[in-house]
Amino acid sequence: MVAIVEQEIWIDAPVDVVWRTVTEPELVTRWFAEQVDVAPTPGSDGTLTLGRTAPSRTVRVTVQSVDRQSSFSYRWLHPEGAPARTGNSVLVTFTLTAEHDGTRLRVVETELDAMGWSRDELDGYVNEHTAGWAAHLGRLRGQLVGQRP
Repeated sequence: MVAIVEQEIWIDAPVDVVWRTVTEPELVTRWFAEQVDVAPTPGSDGTLTLGRTAPSRTVRVTVQSVDRQSSFSYRWLHPEGAPARTGNSVLVTFTLTAEHDGTRLRVVETELDAMGWSRDELDGYVNEHTAGWAAHLGRLRGQLVGQRP
């Protein structure tokens, strides 16, 4: 069985508003990370400092792709000094779709099976991140209530 983490949510806000909220560092800090130091540009390296619900930790990220107002992906968890690639990092992809005057936002973490983790480690990661993304996306939706032009 291929392990993935997947969550999606409908947000009562237009795609351009949701897009900015998932890609602009100062807006990402409102719903996901304590600090964001990465530009939404393919190839950009940076960091996310996480810790809203647990002790803070900083993770390295490398932006993989940006399709304005449609999708955004980055790799994270790769070792210090190593370029992010399959086998040493997890790929996180956000997909935005206009739906019923709002936005369907989907986040998927893939390539977990290539990380070399044990089944218990993999299951733990999937369970923790599935619950985590549900909480973060709920916070994001709460931030955008009434955010219409």
